[in-house]
Order: sequence, then C-alpha cells, then structure tokens
Amino acid sequence: MLQQILIVCICTFIIHFSETLTYSLRLAGVRLGKLAVAISLTGIIVLISRTANMLQAPLTGKIVDVSKHLPSDLVMQFRMVLAYASFGTLAAIILFPSAVFLSKRIITNLELTGSIPQLFISSVSIRKVKNARFHLRVPRMEMLSRLRIGGIPKRLFLLNILVTAIYTVGVLAALLAATYSIGSSIAASQSSGLINGMATILLTILIDPQIGLLTDKVLKGEKEIAALNKVFGLLMISRLLGTILAQFILVPSAHWINWMVQYI
Repeated sequence: MLQQILIVCICTFIIHFSETLTYSLRLAGVRLGKLAVAISLTGIIVLISRTANMLQAPLTGKIVDVSKHLPSDLVMQFRMVLAYASFGTLAAIILFPSAVFLSKRIITNLELTGSIPQLFISSVSIRKVKNARFHLRVPRMEMLSRLRIGGIPKRLFLLNILVTAIYTVGVLAALLAATYSIGSSIAASQSSGLINGMATILLTILIDPQIGLLTDKVLKGEKEIAALNKVFGLLMISRLLGTILAQFILVPSAHWINWMVQYI
C-alpha cells in the first residue's frame, strides 16, 4: 500500500513538474522568434505528463479499493499526493532559468537535425550530459523582484490559481466522493468532469486568449520581452498557489460531486 502511494506521488510530481516547464519552451521560442517550433516540442513534455498520468490513474483507484477494506485515512493519503503536486511545481520554478536556456539550445539543434529522433540521437551522449551542468542557472532574487503584479491583470493571476486548483483536485475529489456515496459510487468515481469541465471553460475562454495576445504583441515588437517573462513567472507562481488551494477544496469538492450525482 505504501509503495503504491509513493508511486502515485512520484507520478504526480512528474506531471506537475513537466507541465509547468512547458512555459520555458514557449518563452525560449519567443526569444528566438521560433514559437511554432517551441510549441511542437511542448508535445514531448505533454507526452511525459500523459504517460505518468496513465500509471497514476489505476494506482490511485487501487488505493481507494484497498482503503475500503483497511482502516486507512484516504483523505490524508490524497493530501500527500497533492503535496507532491506542489513540490513538482516548485521544482519547475527553481529550474526555470536553466530550462529556458536549455530549451533555446534544443530548439536550435532541432533546426539543425530536422527531426525529433535525430535530435535525440545527437543530444544523448556522455560528453553532452556532463556539459549540461554548465548550463544550469540559479534563480536570483532580482528575478523575484520583477514579478510584482503591477502591469499584469490580477484577474489572470487569480483565475489561473483557481483553474490549477480545480484540475489538480478533480480526479482525487471524484474518487473520494465514491467512498462517500452509498448507491452511486461508480457514478461519483467517473464524475471528475463535473469539476474539470469548469476549469476547461475558464482556461479556454479567459486565460489562454490573453496569453496568446500578449505573445503575439511581443513577437510583433509591440511589447517588451520582459512583459512576457513576468507573465510566465506569475503564471508559475499562480500554479503553485493553485496546488496549495487544492488542499482546501479537496473534501468540499468530493461532497459537491456526491451531491450532484444524486440528481443526475
């Protein structure tokens, strides 16, 4: 049981770490003027996240099944999983300057090699792995001082906190609701979309268009690259705060799902 929980926590760490680092590829693409190439590479990071999610989902379900027969605190176990979501996001924030630098080199090498397999073959070598440590960049305090909310819509910052919290807690809340429900446990376990659907609507209508508009203005020279640096920095901070907020809405979300499935 403990081993399964640990694997789920590691998968959660990988999911949030990789998804947060997609910002580094986007920023590197804008700095090089090769945003389309950068967006194509984010698919690799998303693939890593989806692979971890495929392993995480059945194991999380098994933890719920075992909890029905053993006197374990399922809520505390889920809170541990949510904590690893915060750890993964925080690790990505710390490594973000290094990730941007490495992303620029990856984008440049992709143009030279012409394909992902050739890029992988040319990049994976003992010498290049050893040289990777020279590309590490430690975050500096002056970076944090530039992340003041001024000039950035507060609504964007707050909405991203809410959306991240909803996405982070969606599946766990549905599984927790299944343990609360007496006659509709299967319906509750499959109802994460009731929560994630709201997050998708907010993300698609209110967040993504604003980021896209700002990115276009930077590419056209209408805005300074510093404005995009600030936006991505604040988006990562808001993601971290969202994973923390998920701790508080886990149980209420489970009860809300349980209430909703009674009327479906």
